[in-house]
Amino acid sequence: MGGCFAKNIKRAPGFEKPTVLAAETPFTVSEVEALYELFKKVSSSIFDDGLIHKLFDLFDLKCNGVIEFGEFVRSLGVFHPNAPVADKISFAFRLYDLRQTGYIEREELKEMVLALLHESDLFLPDHVVETIVDKTFTDADTKGDGLIDQEEWKEFVSKNPSLIKNMTLPYLKDITLAFPSFVVRSEIEDSEV
Repeated sequence: MGGCFAKNIKRAPGFEKPTVLAAETPFTVSEVEALYELFKKVSSSIFDDGLIHKLFDLFDLKCNGVIEFGEFVRSLGVFHPNAPVADKISFAFRLYDLRQTGYIEREELKEMVLALLHESDLFLPDHVVETIVDKTFTDADTKGDGLIDQEEWKEFVSKNPSLIKNMTLPYLKDITLAFPSFVVRSEIEDSEV
């Protein structure tokens, strides 16, 4: 008997072979198959949080308004403990670059600080938020041009690694242990990748 990847099983649009995704990400074939089960469960969810919409845009690599399974796995791979730090820094930059200009502007930084505070159920007075944004922007904008480019962002994160702490989700290290209900019997062995 085959697992969820048997030939007679209907697959989600944009489905890609687990072996291909495992070869291109830090996940094993078994983990990709477990992610497929997670993907099927969450792909129809609707969120009204602005930060979630930004993440959606970053995961929607084809920019077609749908997060396909391959996009889901590749994007989630950035959060894997074994993913390169450079990928995490780049993804975080794109997350802060709300208007996709190639720079982080002061207002974008403020929007992200407010969103992150809101996600943590922290509400600070406006003057405290402004102080945080001013200090952060002053430290990061080493060229003094009113913009944080990718080079400045990389340097700033290297001095403040806690900025990308949330870019690593430890349970992705072995998703089959973290989410045993998603485990399926695979016809493909991880060593075949």
